[in-house]
Amino acid sequence: MTDYACKVHMKQGGDELVIESGGKITAAGVQASAITNATAASGGDSPTEAEHNAVVTKLNSVLAALRGVGIIAP
Repeated sequence: MTDYACKVHMKQGGDELVIESGGKITAAGVQASAITNATAASGGDSPTEAEHNAVVTKLNSVLAALRGVGIIAP
């Protein structure tokens, strides 16, 4: 059995990233800022422009966080 001191590591063979409970992915030692949960639209058949813009803003925050720690390319 292999024992890892690191909570974020590549599985033996290098084809799978393992993040154990309590592990964090950071960029230069800094974890991405928390992003608040998105909320559902207030009702009706289609979202308002403000609701749409709020979803776009949340999505862009998630993408920026993923880019910031190198999970996706900038």
